[in-house]
Amino acid sequence: MDKILLATALAFIITYTSIPVIINVSVIKKLFDEPNARKSHSNPIPSLGGLGIFAGLIMACLMTISFDSAVEFQYFFAACLVIFFLGLKDDILVLTALKKFIGQIIAAFIIIYKGGIIIKSMHGLFGVHELPEVFSLALTYFTVIVIINSFNLIDGVDGLAGSLGLFTSLVFGIYFYIVGHLAYSTFAFALAGTLLAFLIFNHSPARIFMGDTGSLLIGMANAILVIHFINVADSPGTPFPIDAAPAVGVAILIVPLYDTLRVFAIRIFNRRSPFSPDRNHVHHLLLDRGMSHTATTFTLVSVNILLAVAAYYLSFIGVNYLFALLVGVASAGIGLLYFTKPKPKLFLAEEDELSDRPVQSKIMPLNPNKSVAEQN
Repeated sequence: MDKILLATALAFIITYTSIPVIINVSVIKKLFDEPNARKSHSNPIPSLGGLGIFAGLIMACLMTISFDSAVEFQYFFAACLVIFFLGLKDDILVLTALKKFIGQIIAAFIIIYKGGIIIKSMHGLFGVHELPEVFSLALTYFTVIVIINSFNLIDGVDGLAGSLGLFTSLVFGIYFYIVGHLAYSTFAFALAGTLLAFLIFNHSPARIFMGDTGSLLIGMANAILVIHFINVADSPGTPFPIDAAPAVGVAILIVPLYDTLRVFAIRIFNRRSPFSPDRNHVHHLLLDRGMSHTATTFTLVSVNILLAVAAYYLSFIGVNYLFALLVGVASAGIGLLYFTKPKPKLFLAEEDELSDRPVQSKIMPLNPNKSVAEQN
């Protein structure tokens, strides 16, 4: 417990003290996230907050997690380093979607083949238990890539990605402490500490953004934690077993995970790259209804917490029924947002407000020799 508290405190202090420095350097070097039509901020904001998140997380873990008792963590940190440099280069120079995807595959390869993070069983989901090696690897790669990108794509509102990451890391940290997986608990609480410090500067109006450096790192950490959670929670002899562990794991990440899969599906259906930008995310739907950044973040985090708690208490109904219930509730919520989407108001002006002259028609005559009125 002492190491967990130390890791949390160190992560908080390192991030809290480094963020103001990062903000000053970003202002001097003019390293900003510039506003555009797709983004929800109107002023240039420093976007290298992920540097502080990475520093707090890694330094705290290196000082409290022993590689002798948790060999796999050296590979986890190697994968986080890959993700860190990938996100940093994208924040400064902007990478193509293909290069980002290749970098994520490399990081996933490290944690799967070296770190042992792999989904070997579906635990009864869709009636499937043990998976053949090929399907196991394919599913694990898919899961890791989706979760990494889920926090990257949900990071569109002040405090949202950080708050969701804080919630998930606390849940995983508490659970791993209860079952005695102290290295994973330390890792999760260190992430919680660094995100808590970052949110002090990221709440609306944000003074700094985490950028891809931070959001991809949070996604990588959560991919490791949720896969390990599913494998532990549903394994024989665990001190605190959880029924329907895969569905509960999905519920803990439901907001970023479902939104990412939904947006990916829409883009692919429209024959676009799944990584192409748009304003179709759930936070955009709420912003379009006039909600503030604070209200949007509070709403989505509250929904995530409620669904996670409900999933835990309803886990007795079985993994398939619980998974279907989660998908149904999430789909109904998104459907309600689309159904109640405000329609743009139309205005008809017959005279120029700045003069007494009539507004010139933009309808061109089909016959250049006749006026529009003559042709009607």
